[in-house]
Order: sequence, then C-alpha cells, then structure tokens
Amino acid sequence: MYCHLEQVSVHYEVRGEGRPILLIHGFGPDHRLMMGCFEPLFASRPGWRRIYLDLPGMGKTKGEAWINSSDDMLDVVLRFIDAVIPEERFLVAGESYGGYLARGIVYRRPEQVNGLALICPAIEPESSKRDVPAHQVFDQDEALLAELTPAEREEFASVAVVQDRYNWERFNEEIYAGLQLADEAFLQKIKRRYAFSVDVDALSEPFAKPALFLMGRQDRFVGYRDAWRILENYPRASFAVLDRAGHNLQVEQQRLFDELVGEWLERVQKETR
Repeated sequence: MYCHLEQVSVHYEVRGEGRPILLIHGFGPDHRLMMGCFEPLFASRPGWRRIYLDLPGMGKTKGEAWINSSDDMLDVVLRFIDAVIPEERFLVAGESYGGYLARGIVYRRPEQVNGLALICPAIEPESSKRDVPAHQVFDQDEALLAELTPAEREEFASVAVVQDRYNWERFNEEIYAGLQLADEAFLQKIKRRYAFSVDVDALSEPFAKPALFLMGRQDRFVGYRDAWRILENYPRASFAVLDRAGHNLQVEQQRLFDELVGEWLERVQKETR
C-alpha cells in the first residue's frame, strides 16, 4: 500500500495489530530486509502492529527530485509517521542507515518513542572516518559461490562473514532482491549529503527508555567501536557485540538476534502497560 504525502508517495506494508513499531531498513535494500528478520519474532507475540516502509529511492518508493539529503529523508519519515500513526507512541527499529534515521526520530520526537533498537547502525556518517575492522570470513562454501553470477558473488562475498547456503538464500531474498530495485543515481545524490545538518546524537537529555544496540564484531561497513561513544545517551540500553557477525548480523547470528530483540520487546511491554 501507499501513504500519499505531499510530493512523495511512500510504499509500506503493515502486519498485525496493536502497539505500533516502525521498522526502517538500510541504504539500498527495501522493507524486506526488516520484514525477513522481524516477522518470525512476532509469530508468538501478538499485540504488535509492524510497519515496514520503503525509503525514497528504494523498493517501491520513488526517489523524488526534491529529496537531496538525509535531512529530507528524515522529513519524509516524520511526515509518514504523522500520517500513519498520528499522535501515537511507537517503537522504532533501524538497521544501518535506518539506525541513523531512527536516531534522527529520537532527536526530533523523543516523547513519541517508547523504545529504540539499532541493528548495525551507522554512527559516523562519513565512511572514511569510521573505525571498522578488516573483512574476515569464517565459513566459505566454494561450491555455492561458483553457482552465483559474478554480480551476486561480489555483493554477497563483500559483506557476508559466513558464506554458506543458508546465509546466501536469506541475503538473496531479503537484501539482494531489494538492491535490484534501488535508484542508484538517486542514492548517489543522497550519499553526497549523507550527514544530517545537526548532530542527532547531541540529545538535549538522555533517552531513558528501553533501547538495544546490536553490533557485528566483524562488521567492516559501520564497525562497532564508534557506537560505544554514544551509549551514554541511552541509559536503558543493552549493548551487544556479536562474534561471527558482519553487517548482516540479523542473519548470521539469527538465534542471538531473536533472543536479544525479544528481550527488548519484553522490556518495552513492562514499561508501557
């Protein structure tokens, strides 16, 4: 379905009923990234309304010409919130670039957010300034890699630290499929103004609601050390750095992802009954 806002129509999917949770994917893929890892969690957790959107230029949301920066992207997300869950309190979970936008929501609307989950979030907007580890691979199925096209192999092998069939199939369905829809020219434009015009981590006061940081020990894209710098903004945050996990942590460490996100949801429920 589409949410028709002024000058942009945002594609989104809703699952379930109850407390709203907004789920924001990373830079390039679409809503299937978040749907693939979060929907299994809610099979035994009724009472949650999951809202998965496609950011502009990704998935089925057109990258309109007037959207030129992360400031504009955040403006679209905030207007989407006002249209779909007006005046409601909600949770927000963001992966990678979605984690950057999620912190922008907390900066702009802290009173509306009941909980925050950051999965491999982009902390430092300038990639050249990020403190990241070298790429490391633990398992590599050479027969599988030989089956892939050169483009598939390059995309998968460049990010995955566990390169087996299970991880490829989920990467293909939840991430690579979305990447094929991305408007590359539009995304290159956004990359030039990736950093917000304000420091969204300079909060007026700490965000004292349940939060979760999930970081990959081998994440060569955003790393894990930069996130430690902002942890004191979130006095109710759990902070986990998972081994054998890169930027696809939600797939490569699914069991721990499920446990830690589930525990975060339970903390929010206890706080907001």
